[in-house]
Amino acid sequence: MSNKTSMSSVSSASGFLLLPFSDVREFQILHFVAFLLLYLGIVSGNLLIITAIALDHHLHSPMYFFLMNLAIQDAGLVSIFIPKSMANSLMNTRYISYSGCVAQIFLYAFFILSNFSLPTVMAYDRYVAICIPLEYEMIMNRGACLQIIAIVWITGFLYSVLHTSGTFASPFCSNIVNQFFCEIPQLLKLACSDLYLIEMGVLVFSIFMCLGCFIFIVVTYLHIFTAVRRIRSVQGRKKALSTCLPHLIVVSTFVSTACFAYLRPSSDNPSHLDIAVTIMYSVVPPLLNPVIYSMRNKEIKNTVRRLLGF
Repeated sequence: MSNKTSMSSVSSASGFLLLPFSDVREFQILHFVAFLLLYLGIVSGNLLIITAIALDHHLHSPMYFFLMNLAIQDAGLVSIFIPKSMANSLMNTRYISYSGCVAQIFLYAFFILSNFSLPTVMAYDRYVAICIPLEYEMIMNRGACLQIIAIVWITGFLYSVLHTSGTFASPFCSNIVNQFFCEIPQLLKLACSDLYLIEMGVLVFSIFMCLGCFIFIVVTYLHIFTAVRRIRSVQGRKKALSTCLPHLIVVSTFVSTACFAYLRPSSDNPSHLDIAVTIMYSVVPPLLNPVIYSMRNKEIKNTVRRLLGF
């Protein structure tokens, strides 16, 4: 049965039906428990990073300030869709209200752009610290850092307004979303007017913008590694790399999972693989970020240990 049902359009009163993980009650409970453990792990890990940076004055530097904002955004990203998916599985329902779907699209676009913008800013921070260290305090002063973060958050807000407006500009011919949360590509498949082309244009612009950020990060790290090679002491090289490698791993994880998810051929009939891919790019980076930074960064690791009483 096609998604283009006999419905003339989906009104704000009707809402949407999301893709269930399973129709078997036992599997629904299993999904609820698995997502609950995953959600608690992600949120607690990122809150630990936020708390460690906020309480330890030794970590009150631009690099950790940006890292704290990244942890806030990671916790916010998974809070958009995991609790709703858990509630639906527990109550054996697929329903999400129209306003709830709008909120998911808005917040998801906001946090995804911020999760791409912040690593770009963090790459620039590492470039200034390693390539022009004598000017670091002047360039990355408190005022500059606050302005950068304000730009990241404001840009994310405007970006999400643009995406949300473009996505819901067109009426929908069906209310069946082939995803376990409201996702822009899946909603565009339900559009029954040419107005969806507005959002397609926004998506193309977004791709070029993200590509520009990625190229900037790559070029920045080429300069960083060139500068690190010039450092004579082995200890100096290790210290420089220890602040860069976690960030590089985080960026690589986010970009690789997102590319794998969006560049693979799409299917009208969703499979378990499609759900697994969506979970991979939406959940894996927020899950791994606290682990990577706490394991690869000595200062974060020591502060977390003190907080946990080790």
